[in-house]
Amino acid sequence: MSPPSKTEAPFLSILLITLTSTVTSYYSSSPPPSQSSQWHSARATYYAASDPRDAVGGACGYGDLVKAGYGMATVGLSEALFARGQICGACFELRCVDDLRWCVPGTSIIVTATNFCAPNYGFTAEGGGHCNPPNKHFVLPIEAFEKIAIWKAGNMPVQYRRIKCRKEGGVRFTIDGSGIFVSVLISNVAGAGDIIAVKIKGSKTGWLQMGRNWGQNWHINSDLKNQPLSFEVTSSDGLTVTSYNVAPKNWNFGQTFQGKQFES
Repeated sequence: MSPPSKTEAPFLSILLITLTSTVTSYYSSSPPPSQSSQWHSARATYYAASDPRDAVGGACGYGDLVKAGYGMATVGLSEALFARGQICGACFELRCVDDLRWCVPGTSIIVTATNFCAPNYGFTAEGGGHCNPPNKHFVLPIEAFEKIAIWKAGNMPVQYRRIKCRKEGGVRFTIDGSGIFVSVLISNVAGAGDIIAVKIKGSKTGWLQMGRNWGQNWHINSDLKNQPLSFEVTSSDGLTVTSYNVAPKNWNFGQTFQGKQFES
């Protein structure tokens, strides 16, 4: 099978979908990251945005990835890696292997999980269904892919390992919703990167457990207006960071606030 041309590559972007209809509070846990975690085998392809809107969004809910600070150092994960969204925010190091014709020698890239590569059951896992179970597959923006391999490589064998995330500034809390429905997008998380539990507290409430809506969007039904808001965030390695009075009393929906950060 010949590798895709740059004009064909944009069609790979249809594999990346935004999960806006599934609301669930149960997500399986993922192993904690380690700076010395061993390398695992996988494959990687790329997509080239045919329209600027193709670079916005993703199944983790981060919205405009450039404005959110992720840029092109992002990746969509196959179902075998995505963990139904809990893995959103985790960081991986990828390197090209086994094909000296196409690999850029001595290079690796670090990317953050921001999207989902959907299975295509019209093909077998070995015959075109790159993201079908049990395949471990990464879909990269071409800007990231070309840092480790020549674009003509197409579907490349790679090695990956989970690493700690390094982020500038604190954890970001973007508040959305309406009335008593409060939704909070949590982004720019260092350390493990992926979040498994969130609590919120107003000046008139105790700590309230939030439920995962989708990706790293968390929600609660509670009247929290006209109260400063505090957050308690727990990552997949069991560490918790508490940020008091992150949002002031006069906060509004649509605003983003910054709290404390995990150690990277």
